[in-house]
Amino acid sequence: MDFLTIIRSAFTVMMFLIFIGIVVWAWSGRSRRRFDEAANLPFADEDVARRSAEDQR
Repeated sequence: MDFLTIIRSAFTVMMFLIFIGIVVWAWSGRSRRRFDEAANLPFADEDVARRSAEDQR
C-alpha cells in the first residue's frame, strides 16, 4: 500500500466515525426536547413569536 491509499482509508474511517457520532448525538434522549421544539417551529403562532421578540429588546 502506498502512502496516499493509507491516508484515504484513514480519512474514510474518520468520516464514518464522525457520522456515527452525529447519529448517536441526534438520537440521544438529552436532545429530544430541543429537537421537538425545533420541529414545531413552523406551526408556532407568528404573533407570539413577534411579541417575544419585542420583549427581548
